[in-house]
Parts: sequence; C-alpha cells; structure tokens
Amino acid sequence: MPDVGSASGHGPRLSFSMHWCGFVRCWAANLAMVAGLLLAMAPRMAAAQSTLRIALHSDLKIVDPIWTTALITTYHGFMVYDTLFALDETMSVRPQMVDRWSVSDDKLTYTFTLRDGLEWHDGQPVTAEDCVASLRRWGARDGLGQTLMEKTAELAAVDAKTFTLRLKEPYGLVLSTLGKVSSSVPFMMPKRIAETDPNTQITETIGSGPFIFVRDQWKPGERAVYIRNPRYRPRAEPPSGMAGGKVVRVDRVEWIWISDAQTQVSALLQGEIDIVEAPPHDLLPLLEKDPNVALKVLAPMGRQYALRFNVLHKPFDDPRIRQAVVHALNQRDFLEATIGDARYFVTCKSLFPCGSPLATTAGFEDRLESNFARARALLQEAGYDGTPVVLMQSTDVASLANLAPVAKALMERAGFRVDLQAMDWQTLVTRRARKDAPAAGGWSIFLTSWGSIDVLDPAATAFLNASCERATFGWPCDAELQRLRDAFAREADPEKQKALAEAVQRRAAVYPTHVQLGQYLQPTAYRRNISGLLAASNLALWNVEKR
Repeated sequence: MPDVGSASGHGPRLSFSMHWCGFVRCWAANLAMVAGLLLAMAPRMAAAQSTLRIALHSDLKIVDPIWTTALITTYHGFMVYDTLFALDETMSVRPQMVDRWSVSDDKLTYTFTLRDGLEWHDGQPVTAEDCVASLRRWGARDGLGQTLMEKTAELAAVDAKTFTLRLKEPYGLVLSTLGKVSSSVPFMMPKRIAETDPNTQITETIGSGPFIFVRDQWKPGERAVYIRNPRYRPRAEPPSGMAGGKVVRVDRVEWIWISDAQTQVSALLQGEIDIVEAPPHDLLPLLEKDPNVALKVLAPMGRQYALRFNVLHKPFDDPRIRQAVVHALNQRDFLEATIGDARYFVTCKSLFPCGSPLATTAGFEDRLESNFARARALLQEAGYDGTPVVLMQSTDVASLANLAPVAKALMERAGFRVDLQAMDWQTLVTRRARKDAPAAGGWSIFLTSWGSIDVLDPAATAFLNASCERATFGWPCDAELQRLRDAFAREADPEKQKALAEAVQRRAAVYPTHVQLGQYLQPTAYRRNISGLLAASNLALWNVEKR
C-alpha cells in the first residue's frame, strides 16, 4: 500500500501504487420487517443509542446502485446490500456472502455455495435464485458484467444455497469481476426486486447488508438514515478493505447533507457532526491545527479526474473534434484549481493510474499540453461550425466545482463555443443519462472523478467501454477499441496484457472517449473520538466506533 500518511494530521507523501409492488404487499412486508427489528433490537433499546453523523461529498437522491454509477449511491449500496466477493486492502478477491466455491477442471463451470444464515432485512432467507437474478440485472448495466454475461452459457440455481455459472470458454476474470467494489458493484437483492428492468430504478430497498435504510426518514436535500441490522451475520475474519467481518459498532448512522463545504468543516470543528468525507484541500490547514480533529486518506490509491464526451451529437460525433479538446487541455490547470496543494496531486498522462503496472504515456506524448494551434487546426480540418458545447458543471461537490470553468476557458482559447450550465451533482447524474440533443436538454461534456481502482485496466475502465448503445453515458461506439479490450480480458500473460493496454491507449488517443485529467488524494476529516475507519476503496462505516 502507498505511504499516504496516517491519522496524525501530517501531509502524506504522494504515492499512487499500486416494483414496484402493490401497496398491500409492501405494507405487509414492511410491517413484518419493522416488527421483527423491534423484537431483535429490544435488548439494546434500553441502553444509550449511539449515532454517527457524517457529511458526504454529495446528497443522496438515487438509491438504485445498479441504475447509476454515482459514488454516493455506491456508498448507499454498501450500507444496505452485500456482495458475493469483495476486495481486501491488498486488492485480493475474498469471499463475502459466498462460503465456498469451486472451478471445474476445464475452467468452464464455477460453483458457488452461500454462507449459512444469510437473511434479507425482511427476515426472508437469501437464496441462490436471488443471487442469479441480481447478477443478471447487474450484468445488463455494468461493462465488466456485460462481458461476463456474454461469455456465460448458463447461470442457474442448483438448490437454495448453490448456483453455477457455466462459461462458453475459459475466462480468467470471473472472480475479479464478481469481486469489484467500485463503480457499478454486483450487489445482491431479493429476486422480486432484482427482476426490475435494468433501465428502470428500483422502488423498494431491501438488502442483506450490515445496515438498514430507514426510507421514511430519508429526506433528499437534508439527510439519509440507516440503522444497524440486527440480523446481519458478519464473517469471522477481521475487516480488511471492503472484505472481512462487517461488525457494526453504532446503532444509527445519519448522512447529513450540507451543500457548503466550509459549513461542513465548521460543523465538524464544533462537534455537530463526526466525519467530513471530503473537506476541500484549501481548508486542510485549518483542520490540521485542531487537536480534536484527525485526517486520514481512506482511499490510498487516490482518484482520477475525467472529462466525458457525448459522441451521439454534434460537435463530438467527430473524433477529430474530440482530439482537439485533448490538445487544448492540460492537467495542471485543473489540479491547481481544484486541489491546489501539490502534496495531494500528480499529473499523469496515462489512462491507467501512474504507479500501476499498466501506466503508459503511449499515444499522449504530445497531448494535454494546451497546444491551441494544434487544436484549432483539428477544428478547421473537421469543419467545426461553432456548434455550442453544452458543458454541465456540478456546483455542490467541492472537488468538482472548479473543473468546468477551467475546461470552458481552455476550450474557448482553442476556438470552441462553450455553454456552461451549472447544476447540482444529482441533477447532473440524472441528466447525463439522457440521449437528447444538447439543445433539447441533453449535454455535450461533463467532468467527474473515478477511484483509481476503477481505471486500473482497459476492461475495468467504464469510460473505455465503446459498445455503442450498451456503453455507459456518452455512448462511444468503436469496434477496434472493443476488440482490443476483449483481447485484454482474454489474455492471462502480464506482458501481453501490458502491450494490449498500450494498444488500447493508442486507440483512445485516435478515438477519444474521455480525457484523463490527473490524479489526486482526498483526506477525510473526523473527530478524534471516532475510531475504526478502514482504508478501503469506498467508504466503509462498519467497524467505526464512537466513544
């Protein structure tokens, strides 16, 4: 793991290593669930209830972690749901809901058996059929899931606790795909919920995870509330990353939405909240001076900024115009405008994180240098007619708010007309799923960030998925890029994988799907009476204790 500092408050040494259901049925199910929970929690209710209050990077407005890749919804997913496998702090795949598994000698059939005693929040047992339905829904949305489903001949339940996955051909990424812990995570849901159309958001939130979502106390724009799941059976192993025993040590968790970052920090300093997930980097010195506050980097692999193109409409339906953007931009302007403190960022022309095995500058040696002359030449060659670029700006996420103005300024210097439209992040998340023309309420580009774990290789990087209508928002469509990604997924030899990753990056320089804009680390601030925060790829609130 990289040396990123500890909870001492000292700055790190930067290192990137590496359905709907009918009213009566829902009412009856919820009544039964609440009654069971009250009975199970009765022995604890006489004791003082511990409540953890945390301010996160965004408000929670979408609660279907399969429908969206929004990070806040992934956090919600890990609170409520569980996974078959997960990654530990060494990035090794570990079983989670699975007790044991085996692979046939011909490497075509995987058999999975669930742990004993797994229950949904409503008291019903978790079954193999639930898992099969969950995998199918997730596999229709996620890029890696789509690849796995394409290579699957049969996915079927054998008995209540056992299911098999039979492949058409050997595929070495089965376990790592099932164990992915970021972006679109294969969360397990009850069959009746998992059978919801993948393109329609679920309306019922029942999982088997360590926390229960208190839906009637959820107020978008104000707070989301979770309570300890008394039926949850943690694994016996100690917690590690997103794997191991998820032992909940508080009774209640409140996600408090505070849109202003400075107000978040003030609330932490005054003891009104316990944790600020992503304080602005320019306020870190203030936090470092307070003896009651500690800082810790919880995602030591860091994050990567990215600008995403919508290739369906002018002007970015022409790859040359997208290339012009790549030439017009430079990473340092973005990093200095958002992070500022050089201890926490690094420029990196690689699509895959610098410091990782697949890092390369191939295809980008002369790009990302704000070469406006080259950008203007490409626009002239492509016949750019001044079509406005609708640039969506997220204004309420501190780490993203300053990105769009930088992009606008640099693109205008290259000759683009840019229409910057400001909105909150959840509005952006909803709008980016629309395929309408930019002038009809759609969009041209937006900026976001990915965990470095999401962009480690061509198969994992969602923005490199160029499978047209099946690709994620932006919908790039390029057979050659898909061929290279598929070849990478099939290859087991590390050296050949590296060569294929380089080929993918070279192709992405010709057919840009997005622009990588540098890497950064995000410290989390918390009161010193809080302990047990895990260094993981996502926010993990099990194991956290409040004294």
